[in-house]
Amino acid sequence: MAALKYADMKSQDKEAKDDQPFIHKKISRRLLLGGAATTAIVAMQSSLGKWIQVAAQQPLLKIDDPTKRLGPGPSVIGKRSPFENIGRIKSDTSSRTPLQDLYSSLTPSDLHYERHHAGVPLINPEKHELLIHGMVDKPMVFKLANLKRFPSVTRTCFLECSGNFRSGKETMTPQEICGLTSQSEWTGVMLSTLFREVGVQPKATWFLAEGSDAAVMTRSIPVKKGFDDAMIVYAQNGEAIRPEQGYPVRLLLPGWEGNTCIKWLRRLELSDAPFMTREETSKYTYPVKDHIRQFSFEMDARSIITYPAYPNQLERGWVEIRGIAWSGRGKVAQVEVSTDAGKTWNTARLQEPILDKAHTYFRYLWQWKGNETEIMSRVIDETNYTQPTLQQLIDARGHQISGYHMNPITAWQIKRDGRVLLGI
Repeated sequence: MAALKYADMKSQDKEAKDDQPFIHKKISRRLLLGGAATTAIVAMQSSLGKWIQVAAQQPLLKIDDPTKRLGPGPSVIGKRSPFENIGRIKSDTSSRTPLQDLYSSLTPSDLHYERHHAGVPLINPEKHELLIHGMVDKPMVFKLANLKRFPSVTRTCFLECSGNFRSGKETMTPQEICGLTSQSEWTGVMLSTLFREVGVQPKATWFLAEGSDAAVMTRSIPVKKGFDDAMIVYAQNGEAIRPEQGYPVRLLLPGWEGNTCIKWLRRLELSDAPFMTREETSKYTYPVKDHIRQFSFEMDARSIITYPAYPNQLERGWVEIRGIAWSGRGKVAQVEVSTDAGKTWNTARLQEPILDKAHTYFRYLWQWKGNETEIMSRVIDETNYTQPTLQQLIDARGHQISGYHMNPITAWQIKRDGRVLLGI
């Protein structure tokens, strides 16, 4: 694949280098038996080639016969095994989901990606209010308790930052490349329900969504989307929505770029025109050849192989290639996998259920015979859109391409010694 060598992309790539959470080392028998006197970060590799990263601290990893000792009893809040020490990669404004460490399309709440414009506000849910006003018959203020009295809806869908793309070096994980996407089960009230409650006027075509963070994040959204599948959500994966995800309430626009799904939502104003805020003029707009692309809400179809991927080490034999695919325009129709650098493509198996505007897990069984090659995936969604190559994106948008809405096919190099590196 062609490398994306532009100054803005290089500056974005620097973010992916920051705050690497783990150092991979071989783990010794002495360390496993509790001989280490200090804490170290180590990684064990399972039979499937997945790295298990653990903090090798003497009391933590002293291993004996578990049948000879009583374990701890029930706890108020559960926790992961100390051998499953996975985490997000963070920068000053975001943190990335460890896609390569997940086993399904659902993201645990504490691993859901973050993107902040002014940090996470502390909000008392009993005092929080949502105002809906403007071109409506009855301006109203809703408390959280009011919202929970309306009929609730639960759906599973992905969220993705519109700037979810990094490249530039061979030693990058799926988390670093496109870890600004995650999937949760969301629960709340349909925005159409609230629109009917306040009486949206027929001439209202846009609404402003405003957050309670220090940036007072705002975006203009077409009313049509509000009446379609937009939600005001207050729960995530069966619990109250996490503060990083917008507690106590956020706007959810399935399939649309994450910055439009305003967190810590406090105000919706109906109007007959977009509001042209900072976030839709100087930000989240980008050049496409001889014009500016604005209000590019929907996230294009994308896929990525999450195993094998850097830093996995393959052995000859059968390998189950795994990954995720998604589209902001509907369902994933098909995922194809190539094991010969794109010369031929084979249909992957999709994990049911295949949901609308949701991550879909895919698998393809492949026998690696030790030859050097490249593996890659591409998705076709139900609109018949096919995930493009990087060169196709450059041809369509021009050489001054930005980092927004980048969804190129990602290739992984398989070296003769079994090393897996990003194809650039």
